Amino acid sequence: MALVRMLSILVLLVLGLAMTQRYLVSGSSPSCNFSAIYNFGDSNSDTGGRSAAFTQIPPPYGETNLGNPPKRLSNGHVILDFIICAAERLGLPYMSAYLDSIGTNFRCGANFATGDSSILPGPFSPFDLGIQISQFKQFKSRTTELYKNLSDSGEPLYPSTFCSSLARIMAHQASNMHVPINPIKSPHNHICFSLCTNLNNFMIENCSSMSLPHPEDFSKALYTFDIGQNDLTFGFQNMTVDQIVAAIPGILDGFEAAIQQLYGEGARAFWIHNTGPIGCLPFMALPFKFRNGTLDQNGCIAYQNNVVQEFNQQLKERVDQLKNNLSTAAFTYVDVYSAKLSLISDAKNQGNLPHIKGYYFSQATLNEKIYETTAVVQVNGTTIHGDACGDPQDRISWDGIHFTDAANSWIASRILNGSMSDPPVPVANACP
Repeated sequence: MALVRMLSILVLLVLGLAMTQRYLVSGSSPSCNFSAIYNFGDSNSDTGGRSAAFTQIPPPYGETNLGNPPKRLSNGHVILDFIICAAERLGLPYMSAYLDSIGTNFRCGANFATGDSSILPGPFSPFDLGIQISQFKQFKSRTTELYKNLSDSGEPLYPSTFCSSLARIMAHQASNMHVPINPIKSPHNHICFSLCTNLNNFMIENCSSMSLPHPEDFSKALYTFDIGQNDLTFGFQNMTVDQIVAAIPGILDGFEAAIQQLYGEGARAFWIHNTGPIGCLPFMALPFKFRNGTLDQNGCIAYQNNVVQEFNQQLKERVDQLKNNLSTAAFTYVDVYSAKLSLISDAKNQGNLPHIKGYYFSQATLNEKIYETTAVVQVNGTTIHGDACGDPQDRISWDGIHFTDAANSWIASRILNGSMSDPPVPVANACP
């Protein structure tokens, strides 16, 4: 009886810890308690895919907060990281890139985003959205098959070494109490199994015991999207404005097809970012100005941003259609465009981020500095390499295309509370 009481106390302790953890995580406000996050996108949300698939991203990328080797196309975090931080109240860790085989854990989700990716197949990356969806479907199928095989074979889904250790402890305690017990064939073995099961559930809920998700978790996950920028960028480099606008419905057909496939796989919570103001990226704006183009009051290419707004409007209409057609799912459309543009247009009033600073070059002097960046560009036939700025926390653009850690943090703070979303719900509540 003493042994039973001891094990009962341990079980109650484990369950108490789990309940305490859940209370601390959720607080008094209701949340979706997402079991995982699956992300699809391009370099704006890539957390290691491009680095794993091709060549290692070099310093000074990743110099802020995240250390080396760098995996993100920023000096620190991308917006997705801050989404995860908001979800840390639900016990979710930073996301592993699906293509990264070193030190990865997919228990609480996977990131299929890869730098340079687009919705439709394009010239920048082989990992377009269709490929990313195929990768997810294979990941889900193989994970489900693995669990089925383990279940059919009778293999435990909890750490066997822990239960073996517990059995030895039980035997030792029983011996001390003069209670005959066999660690394998004991009348109390069901108690050991129950304890192991509860411990396993507790550890799984906290993403610490296994590297793959449970099959039932796929329908309880949040599915996030930040993609489309490269489709438009390719258009700006190779097409007329009319041709780009005419291509938008076809691009969004590809996006809608991806959503439909995920819905068919059980996905029910979708968090969708629209595309930011591409015309404000130094990579686009500076060469345009060098060719005697006219920038608007924010230093942006107006016609490009007009095209982006048309893309976003049509994306919003597609999302609304999906809401009507897939009524059991929750769709949150996030206006990242407005968040980024508000930072750019009013940066001097945004805390430590002064008005857009400008390209910083060690080998060139430009009369007007518009962005701070580490970019490599051609100026009058000469390749110019930019130095990393000494105070990236006060800058918006990191390399002419991607934002700094500080800017991404500022943008995330504006979108995660739901104030720039339709419907206006925070990320932790974006479920059916």
